[in-house]
Amino acid sequence: MFGPLIERWSLEPDGEPIATRSSRLLPVRWRGLPAMLKIARMAEEKSGGRLMRWCDGHGAARVFAEAGDAILLERAESRRSLFHLAMTGSDDAATRIICRTVAMLHAPRATPLPELVPLDRWFEALEPAARAHGGIFEICAGAARFLFTDPHPPTVLHGDIHHGNILDFGARGWLAIDPKGLYGDRGFDYANLFCNPELPVVTAPGRLQKQFAIVLTEARLEAPRLLRWILAYAGLSAAWFLQDGESAENNLVVAEIAAAELNH
Repeated sequence: MFGPLIERWSLEPDGEPIATRSSRLLPVRWRGLPAMLKIARMAEEKSGGRLMRWCDGHGAARVFAEAGDAILLERAESRRSLFHLAMTGSDDAATRIICRTVAMLHAPRATPLPELVPLDRWFEALEPAARAHGGIFEICAGAARFLFTDPHPPTVLHGDIHHGNILDFGARGWLAIDPKGLYGDRGFDYANLFCNPELPVVTAPGRLQKQFAIVLTEARLEAPRLLRWILAYAGLSAAWFLQDGESAENNLVVAEIAAAELNH
């Protein structure tokens, strides 16, 4: 799979291949620089690749080369991670870094937009989950309905902002990888800061409220609207977990916390 591209771009393998549900990756060196060769295998990754090219290194890793479904990306080598920051007493600092990276991604550009996925289409799994399970799922779906019937000016969205998708690129700063390539209300891109189930602290007492205040200040969002995005995203993520036969407990706890704050 990688052979023709290694030859085409004169790459030197620099690690073991990585297989995910949606991509095949290989750490390489390109002209002496650390890079990641990525071949998309699903539509969402192909859309993400188009967005990476459009970003042109502003707020996101640079794309060095592309061919079909393959892209050659700038690769971070730092051991610093936002996950580690959040888990070792620097959650506030991690949140600020994420907000500032998202702001760079959302900044307007003169370049014509790539083909992107409308945000309402991304939420297709939520309504069936609400009908099947009711309860907090219906509250989450109601929040999504409200947001989509009261749209704000749309922008390019990363679509999967979390602590593992913003990396330390040294002198270039903290930059995003692995976007989904969505288009819609910018508030959506901040919701997974509160919902990321891989981050154990998301359900810690007071965590949502504290990080919520930081995001409001950094992103200049309206409090009720951001709470609704957290609710909507938590419900959507929970629906996806249930579809895959996995536990949605953390997402549902976050949804309950957000619903209580909205009704406070």
